[in-house]
Amino acid sequence: MQQFVNIAQVHLPGPSFVTIGNFDGLHRGHQTLLRQVVQVAQQAFVTGTIQTAPQSVLITFDPHPLTVLRPDIPLLLLTTPQERLDLAAQLGIDYGIVQCFTPEIAQLAARDFIQLLKTHLGLAGLVVGPDFALGHGRKGDLDTLRELGKEFDYRVYVIDPVVQTAKPVRSRVIRQAIQAGDTTTATDLLGRFYSVTGEVITGDQRGRQIGIPTANLQTPPDKLLPANGVYATRTHIQFNAEKRVFNSVTNLGVRPTVDGVQRRLETHILDFPPKNHTGDLYSQTLTVEFVARLRNEQRFSGIDALTAQIQLDIEQARMLLQAMPQ
Repeated sequence: MQQFVNIAQVHLPGPSFVTIGNFDGLHRGHQTLLRQVVQVAQQAFVTGTIQTAPQSVLITFDPHPLTVLRPDIPLLLLTTPQERLDLAAQLGIDYGIVQCFTPEIAQLAARDFIQLLKTHLGLAGLVVGPDFALGHGRKGDLDTLRELGKEFDYRVYVIDPVVQTAKPVRSRVIRQAIQAGDTTTATDLLGRFYSVTGEVITGDQRGRQIGIPTANLQTPPDKLLPANGVYATRTHIQFNAEKRVFNSVTNLGVRPTVDGVQRRLETHILDFPPKNHTGDLYSQTLTVEFVARLRNEQRFSGIDALTAQIQLDIEQARMLLQAMPQ
């Protein structure tokens, strides 16, 4: 995937099939939409609707529009913009654009936004959901966009929403599940394990002192973290050109047994370090996938009781993770 930071910096010859949205979480509904972008583009070429090879384009926003339009409402992200582009690339999207969302962009009329897409992307198709609208005041609804399509020579393709079990597949619902530590619902709606990426920084090394070393991750300040507690996790680590996945146990919280006050994400990686590795992970970037919540965060009577419980957590996580298909 080729990536850009502003529509005005892009100069694609087209024809381009474009989808636009926040896409926070890149959940099952978003995934279906992106697959349809690729399929619609390919079908238009095969059937002769367009004569040259098409391009598929995703446009997302940073910061999230809600933080600009409603700064009084706190918002933590399910996915960073880069995570969204990485996931979209896996689905076959050719180009990813992270458009800076500003008050000026918010004031842009639907017609002017479409003009941007036509001029810079060679817009041939707009692939959206049934409740999509763009432009100032969301005045660019589906009927308006279809009318503009006659003027700017593009088609609007509307994709039905995804229904997943009893819960709607929406970022809001996933966010609520993660805040509650409900990894089962989050995994079901995302179509993958929820993950957090961060750089390994120096902690107080208490884990090392009790023989259970942990990697202390510094995570993006606007990234949503799951509820405090202990989780069975999988940790992705880059070794030179190879990325490996290790089973792990992750504690998220303030560590009340040692009177901690700062919320931390600490991961104990099972069967680590591997052969021919020092075990030094400082300054490396790790990705932790949250598979299952084992227990709430709690205060223990002392270090010995805490250590005994951590050993139980490790064994429970090991059994759970080893039973999973790889």
